Amino acid sequence: MAVTAGLVGVGPVGDRIVRCLKERDFPLAEPLRVMATRRRREILGDQEFEVHQTSAELFVGLEVVFFAGREGAKGASIQWAQTAIDAGAYCIDNGSDFRLDPNVPLVVPEINMEQVTADTRLIASPNCSTTQMVVALAPLHQVARIKRVVVATYQAVSGWGQAAVEDMERQLPQYVAGEVVDFDPSVFAKPIILDCLPHIDRFTDSGYTKEELKMVYETRKILGEPDLPITATAVRVPVDIGHAEAINVEFEEEITADEAREILSDPQQAPGVVVIDGPSQDPNAVAVRDAPEERQYPTQADVKKDEYKDAVLVGRIRQDETVASGLNMWVVSDNLRKGAATNVVQIAEEMLKRGILG
Repeated sequence: MAVTAGLVGVGPVGDRIVRCLKERDFPLAEPLRVMATRRRREILGDQEFEVHQTSAELFVGLEVVFFAGREGAKGASIQWAQTAIDAGAYCIDNGSDFRLDPNVPLVVPEINMEQVTADTRLIASPNCSTTQMVVALAPLHQVARIKRVVVATYQAVSGWGQAAVEDMERQLPQYVAGEVVDFDPSVFAKPIILDCLPHIDRFTDSGYTKEELKMVYETRKILGEPDLPITATAVRVPVDIGHAEAINVEFEEEITADEAREILSDPQQAPGVVVIDGPSQDPNAVAVRDAPEERQYPTQADVKKDEYKDAVLVGRIRQDETVASGLNMWVVSDNLRKGAATNVVQIAEEMLKRGILG
């Protein structure tokens, strides 16, 4: 059954929402109604859209509204979500404003879609770094119960927004030419080119950044474990798209690397996960590098491949020998797609399947 839908926001995530709706054949009853802070024409998902200045009357007749936001974005859903709800729409919010609201479910469809009912008018989608981590951890948590998580992230500049991508692209030729690198201090505190910045979002009094604390509180909420010990270090790296995470997880029950690999390789137990692990398939491993022991693993470049763009890629699964039951793993995903756009579209798809929409 076809659905009338709206989109508030036209940045990189808005662009990916348009692409996901088209690629996944989401049944739209009419062209997507696109809104933003001012009226203009924009190319989204290789299509030209008339972007309307957001106003109350534009939400009338819409069944679902997607709110696109970047990391740290404020305002759109706070200002317009209730208006959309009053007009009869369900709201799926990629922004951060309602993620920790106890009255708003924080949803990753592979994990906790049951929290969405016909009465759930506002649904929050997690931070991109949280989303990929919980997709990888939740299947293992079901089997062996997580005791503690330590994570370090390596996050693409597109997580900040398009201005960060453009800033990095401007810096590269300057760096190569040996010039003083110019940078926009309103984006990052230092030039990002060929450097790593352990600074995502604002610092708090604890010394942790808001991005790091998002991963703590959002993961607890999604897994339904309010006291789960989690600690994070979030790092911005000079990559345009794709977040990577080095995750150390300790379990209450025994689980081996082979068991974890088997669980995560099973689409029924670990939907949305693709394991890239085991002996290397690269012929140069032996012929050139003389490294027959080499293993394969995912990288941020892999998420640009069509077969992986909506998946959470997991590799380097290995035992942590310093604790009784622990694992290390490497997790990679497209921050603009599964970390944002794909997740909100998947929520709407599941609502259709369950008869909530349509």
